[in-house]
Amino acid sequence: MWHLSVSWWELILRGGIVYVFLLVLLRVTGKRQVGQLSPFDLILLLVLSNAVQNAMNGGDNSLLAGIISAVTLVGLNYVVGLATYKSKRLEALIEGRPEVLIHNGILFTEVLKRQRLTHHELNAALRGAGCACIEEVHFAILENDGQITVQPKNRSKEV
Repeated sequence: MWHLSVSWWELILRGGIVYVFLLVLLRVTGKRQVGQLSPFDLILLLVLSNAVQNAMNGGDNSLLAGIISAVTLVGLNYVVGLATYKSKRLEALIEGRPEVLIHNGILFTEVLKRQRLTHHELNAALRGAGCACIEEVHFAILENDGQITVQPKNRSKEV
């Protein structure tokens, strides 16, 4: 239970490599994938975690190896969070930047395509903000967490 079949430093190294690999993999898949988990995405994440488990623990299923791996992942996550807080350049690299989807009623279709966002998903966000069409939108932004922020245009009061 407490005996390691792999050295402690190897567990930390393996955990670090897997953490960085998954960070890059999830960053490459785009904002929408991480921010809006469908049942398929949830299953993918669960299977992915199982797939990398053996790469992290090197076949060592002892309690101590699990504790070392968990502390390594939480520690790396803390360090990455602190580093992105202190460095805007690193924050942009790891977390990305918000993307403007609509500005003053003009839709940027190239951004939709690049982010693999469908018109249906965009229209759902617009309806949620009380906008019936794109022309009623002052701006719509795809945030880093995958959510879409919509600001309607000021509607002039007709007297």
